[in-house]
Amino acid sequence: MNLLAAIASFIKVVEAGSIVGAAKTLGVSAAAVSQTLNRLETHLGVRLLQRTTRSMALTENGALYYEKVRRIAADLESAQSAIVGDESELQGRLSIASTSAFGRHVLAPLLASFAALHPRLLVELSTTNGKINHIQDGIDLSLRIKPQLEDGIVARRIVSLPFVFCAAPAYLARAGVPQSPQELQHHACLAFRYPLDGRFLRWGLIRDGQRYDAPINATAISDDIDALAQMAVSGAGVTRLAEFVAAPYLESGQLVQLFEDLPGETHGHVEPMDIYACVQERAAMTPKVRAFMDYLTEHLNRRWPVQAG
Repeated sequence: MNLLAAIASFIKVVEAGSIVGAAKTLGVSAAAVSQTLNRLETHLGVRLLQRTTRSMALTENGALYYEKVRRIAADLESAQSAIVGDESELQGRLSIASTSAFGRHVLAPLLASFAALHPRLLVELSTTNGKINHIQDGIDLSLRIKPQLEDGIVARRIVSLPFVFCAAPAYLARAGVPQSPQELQHHACLAFRYPLDGRFLRWGLIRDGQRYDAPINATAISDDIDALAQMAVSGAGVTRLAEFVAAPYLESGQLVQLFEDLPGETHGHVEPMDIYACVQERAAMTPKVRAFMDYLTEHLNRRWPVQAG
């Protein structure tokens, strides 16, 4: 048995979530992958995967073994890259996870040009506002906001995205234009509920280096930022949107930005949303992950330069 090939098959099965999925990635039959797994389990003397006709799950031994061998695979890829240098063409699968709105509005438009640069690389994008597990979900790189960060993850802030307070002209004509964030407690506010813990994402501001929350009167709630944008366009109230979501509505006049000329000493400025590029561990910083991070950082900072701090 070719042990390294068997380990590679095992890793692909875990990442794909199925033997069939791994077989497609490897370009072999599902039966061949299944036989390889059986031989690997016989060699080790333990069951790595609990398999039925409908489901598959890592055993306790399988999870431990995967945690160890995936590092070996990453080290081998890094070693190969170091030997062949820049002439090596990136290939294989690059799995990226992102928050839904950031993935939809920012990442997706950038992937076409990145894929064109690396035609032998299969790029997979998963968007979710839920918990991200690099190991279980086979994720190479995740893009997260601060509430998603967890102990042990290797995270690097790559961009700070501005938020804007906004509302439809019809709502402002009906309810009046708030002159400061403090007046939001007297307005209908459309709030975002973060799925991880069920709490609202607070409407933060920074004044004299100190953070504080705008008092809001939440009259509608959603866990989908695009739904909140549509509610605001329909005149339901004031909301806070990432600039990349709000921009087309502001340009078309469907929404109006509020508090553009706040005196900094009195009211402060709107707290931005920091985006972090994350890997499970430093060994997971493979050449394809590094290439995408460099590409993404370059493109994002053309529009939103990273601020110090």
